[in-house]
Amino acid sequence: MIDKEVTDAAAAVADVPDGATLMIGGFGPPGQPVHLIEALLELGTTDLTVINNNAGAGGEAISQLFAARRVRKVICSFPKAIGSTVFDELYLAGEIELELIPQGTLAERIRAAGAGIGGFYTRTGYGTELAEGKEVRELDGKHYVFERPLAADFALIKAHSADPMGNLVYRKTARNFGPVMATAARTTIAEVDHVVPVGALDPEAIVTPGIYVDRFIRSVPAAARKEASS
Repeated sequence: MIDKEVTDAAAAVADVPDGATLMIGGFGPPGQPVHLIEALLELGTTDLTVINNNAGAGGEAISQLFAARRVRKVICSFPKAIGSTVFDELYLAGEIELELIPQGTLAERIRAAGAGIGGFYTRTGYGTELAEGKEVRELDGKHYVFERPLAADFALIKAHSADPMGNLVYRKTARNFGPVMATAARTTIAEVDHVVPVGALDPEAIVTPGIYVDRFIRSVPAAARKEASS
């Protein structure tokens, strides 16, 4: 039987190269794969394009990637208020790029990539700077903006429980961008709180089937894992 659990967070992200496009789950802290992000920091991977709901507030793990100058571009819905985050300072200094996407459009572009859809029309953003350079079409007397799917090389996501085959169950608001990101990346790496035997998860409760998950780790810092095994 396939067992997709990786015991070392560093090994889980070891193949993420410089210049990769990376989806990171999380609606703020809920659903953010903290230990995978920390392992990526230790690895030293740089020149990343990060797709995330927001650009991080003080104390969030994802903000550490910005502070360490590892990110070239951010694609998000909420860059936060000017002057309140590390990202703001980098952006105002011209040291990081930003592509701003309305939240619903961001989720749907990611979902479209996972579903194999070549694009879709939405009324969101019509008549604003966000629609500049994009195809606009009138349908039933209303104007729509054409949006393309958004895919990534890797997705780092957080779930509540997994079985060895990588089937995932989420907990409350941590079930945000993780499910769609898992389908839209070439390689999906999950961080989970609990690992249960195959068959222990209610099939009706599984949100992300294991076919979308390449590997996962338990949500325990590397130092704690080493101490427990010694």
